[in-house]
Amino acid sequence: MEYRASHILVKDRGLAQQLVKRCKQGVDFSALAREFSTCPSKSKGGDLGWFGPGKMVPRFEQACQRLSMGRISDVVQTQFGYHVIKLTGKR
Repeated sequence: MEYRASHILVKDRGLAQQLVKRCKQGVDFSALAREFSTCPSKSKGGDLGWFGPGKMVPRFEQACQRLSMGRISDVVQTQFGYHVIKLTGKR
């Protein structure tokens, strides 16, 4: 199974929690990614493209596996910081 996801990566858990709340209230995910994310993918609204098993760190990949299409994750912590993930594809 391959996944396509967008994410917002920040260093602060509190900010990540605020971003989750804003996304779930309907604020545009890609606009928030462009404004707040520290990942280079922010220039593409957080889009990470397609990836298969083992291409992302385990906690990120597991979060994607649990998400339904178009849904927003709770805060996911990895060694890179705090992620807010939106699942945009499965194949």
